[in-house]
Amino acid sequence: MNSALPAQTGFNSRYDKRLYNKRRWANKLGLGFAMSAMVFGLIWLFWILVTLFVEGFQGMVQMPIFTADTPPPMSEGGLRNAIVGSVMLAFSGLFIGAPIGLMTGIYLSEFAQGSLLGKVTRFLNDILLSAPSIVIGLFIYALMVKGQSFSGWAGALALALIVVPVVVRTTENMLNLVPNSIREAAYALGTPKWKMVTQVTIKAARAGLTTGVLLAFARITGETAPLLFTALNNQYFSTDMGQPIANLPNTIYQFAMSPYDSWHALAWAAALLITASVLVLNVLARFIGGRSSSK
Repeated sequence: MNSALPAQTGFNSRYDKRLYNKRRWANKLGLGFAMSAMVFGLIWLFWILVTLFVEGFQGMVQMPIFTADTPPPMSEGGLRNAIVGSVMLAFSGLFIGAPIGLMTGIYLSEFAQGSLLGKVTRFLNDILLSAPSIVIGLFIYALMVKGQSFSGWAGALALALIVVPVVVRTTENMLNLVPNSIREAAYALGTPKWKMVTQVTIKAARAGLTTGVLLAFARITGETAPLLFTALNNQYFSTDMGQPIANLPNTIYQFAMSPYDSWHALAWAAALLITASVLVLNVLARFIGGRSSSK
């Protein structure tokens, strides 16, 4: 017991109560700023979501959203053509971009192995990932629209260019999380590399790859800028991807800027539909990702 006294005395001599109190107040101050910022952001988010739900729900109740097409000024209508067009554009962009992104991510994770081509591909993918979507839309406009005409295929290609870097990044990251011991076990059994990749590593990271594709799909669902330069819009119902095609983002942009109350109601309803679809996709992606991590 006496031997513990010198240690206690030494601690008390080194203990600076003033410095300790200063650090406690600094910690409380930082925590207070962080909590205030969180509350400030949540207030605005809650306000936006409540306003969107109230206004959008009123528009969905008042208008035949799913049974009528976008109306001319001073008349009632719905969003059937815009909903169908958005679904066609989003799925077309996903089906074009997702396979390219998956194959590129598999190459970078499993076959690049520090090669120059892999480094250049990864660098270009990072640039494309951070590029503004309006720049991508302008590029597709110069490539496919200028001198020709607006079309759904141009819009789908613009959305595909947004999908590709997101899927590449998530695919590479998910495959890199697969333990090397699994690959070594497959090699020990005499498995060729192509079969090991397709039957072992991809299956092990299947949930993560699915999550990445869903997040990319959610990303392109509400994109407006690329479609302004490519698919434009169409007041009438059309499934011809070779012509301008209606879509929800451009409908929101045009109707919200108009002076007509009926168009404002449709814009709110379209915004609610897009927000709900993005929310569902993100929740589904988190659910799949959570199940894979728990396993």
